[in-house]
Amino acid sequence: MIDHTGISVSNFDKSKAFYVKALAPIGYALLMEFPASVTGYADVAGFGEPPKPDFWVNSGVPNNPPIHVGFRVSSRAMVDAFYHAAIAAGGRDNGPPGIRAHYHEHYYAAFVLDPDGHNIEAVCHVPQ
Repeated sequence: MIDHTGISVSNFDKSKAFYVKALAPIGYALLMEFPASVTGYADVAGFGEPPKPDFWVNSGVPNNPPIHVGFRVSSRAMVDAFYHAAIAAGGRDNGPPGIRAHYHEHYYAAFVLDPDGHNIEAVCHVPQ
């Protein structure tokens, strides 16, 4: 079981603002933030469903190649809302909301590239 994961980004403030907006429709919020003076290496921001962050963004050299992170959601409407919020926040389309039947018949997902090119996905596995 994965407890948490994270990515490195080139512009911490820009990426933090992107994720605040992009993840809000799926119930994720900025729950913790620590400056480099506390962590000893980077500014970090933790996102998740209260009370615990499980997705961390830290300042630094972006992961290369970019990372893919998929967020499981409970409805197709949440996938749609994530996609539109992420695009409005400056993300780039990497696959609009829709069925990806090659995974399975109910795999409904959307993909957006964050400011550093990380492939961020929201996916719902249940029938409509």
